[in-house]
Parts: sequence; C-alpha cells; structure tokens
Amino acid sequence: MQIIEVHTKSRPSEVYCGAGALEEARRFLKDKDVFVVTDENVAQIYGGRIGEWFPKAVVCTVKAGERRKNRGTLFQIIDKMLEAQLHRNSVVAALGGGVIGDMAGFAASVYMRGTRIVQIPTTLLAQVDSSVGGKPAIDYGGVKNVLGAFYQPERVFCDPLFLQTLPPREIRCGLGEIIKTGVLDAKIGDRIAENASEITDLTFLREIVADCVRFKAKIVARDETESSGLRKCLNLGHTTGHALELAYGRRSHGEYVLIGMWLESLIAEREGVCTPAWAEHVRKLVSLAEKKIPTFENVRSVLRFALLDKKNAERGSVSMILPKCRGKYGELVLSAERYAEYLGLLQERRA
Repeated sequence: MQIIEVHTKSRPSEVYCGAGALEEARRFLKDKDVFVVTDENVAQIYGGRIGEWFPKAVVCTVKAGERRKNRGTLFQIIDKMLEAQLHRNSVVAALGGGVIGDMAGFAASVYMRGTRIVQIPTTLLAQVDSSVGGKPAIDYGGVKNVLGAFYQPERVFCDPLFLQTLPPREIRCGLGEIIKTGVLDAKIGDRIAENASEITDLTFLREIVADCVRFKAKIVARDETESSGLRKCLNLGHTTGHALELAYGRRSHGEYVLIGMWLESLIAEREGVCTPAWAEHVRKLVSLAEKKIPTFENVRSVLRFALLDKKNAERGSVSMILPKCRGKYGELVLSAERYAEYLGLLQERRA
C-alpha cells in the first residue's frame, strides 16, 4: 500500500492506495463518532458489511445517480446529521462514488461551519480523481458543481477491492479521468500507451490509481483554491464534457470527459494549439476506452451550458484546457459563435 501526502495549506491530508486501505480506514475510524454517507447501489452490493466495517456508525443511505446531486439530497444528509447529533469532532465518511463524495464533503463543509470528512471511494473515477483535492459540490439551476467549497478530507482510502464489483461502464467512466491524466502527464501517458491491451485489467488499474493520485496531489498542493490557474489543467475535456452531460444525461461523467477530449483535440488541432499528429495521439488514447464517438442532435443547446462553465472569465466566451504536446497543455478562449461551430462536429447526421 502506498501513502501519498497532499500538502495543502488549509489541511494536509493522506491518501492510502492499495490493498489494505479499507482496513486502514477501519483503524482510523475506530472509537470515533462516525457518520457514513452512502447510496443505494453501494448498500445493495455490500449490504451488512458496512455495519461490520463500521459497527458504531450512523449510516445515511441516499438514492444513487448524478441527478440526485442536488440541494434536496444535500439537505437530506444534513437533516440526518442533525438527527444523529453530530458535533465538530464527528467524522463524516463518504462511502461511494464521486456523487456521494461530493455531497458528503459539501455537507461536512457547511455543517457547524465544518466537521471532519474522510473519503472511501468505491468507483474507479472517484479513486483517481474526485475523492482527492477537496472540491465537494452539488449541481444547481442546471449548472454542474456551481455550489461548493474548497474543503480537504483528512484521509482518503482507495482500496482496489471495490474495483472488483464495478460493471464495465463504471470502469470506462474511470478511464476517462485516467486518460485525461495521461494527456497531462507524460509518464502516465506512456504507461497507458504501453499497456493499451490491458487497460481494463485490474492489475494495471490498481497500479495506475496511485500514479494519478500522485499527479493530482502535486497540482492541488500548488494551487489548492484555483488562485494561480494551475489547477485548471485538471479540466481537460471537461468544458465540453460537462456541457454534454448537462444537456443529454444518460451517459456517465467519465464517458462525457472522453467525448469532450475527442472534440477538444480537434479544436486544438484546428486552432493551431497542437500538431495534427499530437491531436491524433490524444484521440487514439480516447479510443482505448471510447471506441466510437457518438453523434448528438440539437448540439446548439449544449452552448448554453458551456457558457455557464466556471472557468469562463467573461460573458459570451468559452474557455478550454487543450493539449499542446507531450505532457503540455494550455488554455484557449473562443467566442460563443466559434465554439458553436465546433459543436457541429458532434451533430447527428441524418440521411
């Protein structure tokens, strides 16, 4: 098991990656006042084992899914926290994927102006990305993650045992963030390319999780609250991915990130941000997880969501993080009209 330190100013934290991380979580939470937040999917798979893992904890189970990441579910959690009479020294444990991690983390950040939070991510995406870095949030008013906080967890426990029960779609969802990291970091990108035929193999995934966490930890430590602009790089593929996710739903966050990277690599190529060869390399990495990019109708509706993205510095423009070359990236701002033209590349073609 690897222990990766996240050196942030507000609260340094540790990420435990590998077999035995869940046992480490149990040791850390033993004899503490624990409040577990999970969802119905996790509860169905692990059932009574949650009670065995955390025998004295109060367990709050909410409905699963991205569309539940809203104020209604947030206040359901907070109501349960009040009912359990949690105090500032209580520990909220987020046991689930990114949605649970975001909602439990946000609830912990506002309850009594901040109570303790640990993350126990059960999906590949949450292990490589959302559980690390302390950016819990909820969706509101049709805008993704528009209400949130910078609030670091004390500990994150990434145990590969949870990966064994994930369906192929959840693996693909996690690969979206892994491949994104591989475009940002040359060494991780090389490892992905070298293991292309084994990219869904659990042995490879166990190893790459720690690499992705280590990369993100370095970025977060240098720009915890997105004040310098460095942390923006983690949004590669997310401008288009988030907008498509809000407009169409149905697919997972990671799948939309893959589609976003595909389109934004074309934008980078045509706007001269990167060479055609590098753009094609990025698309080949995307194809390892998303074999065929789907088409969409009425893509003009996606523009509205892209214009509401938090990265945008001014009205009427769309900001994106684009690949430049091996391990390099940059920000590009397009007018709404120009971005809409590129969205047309995703337009459904009718006979």
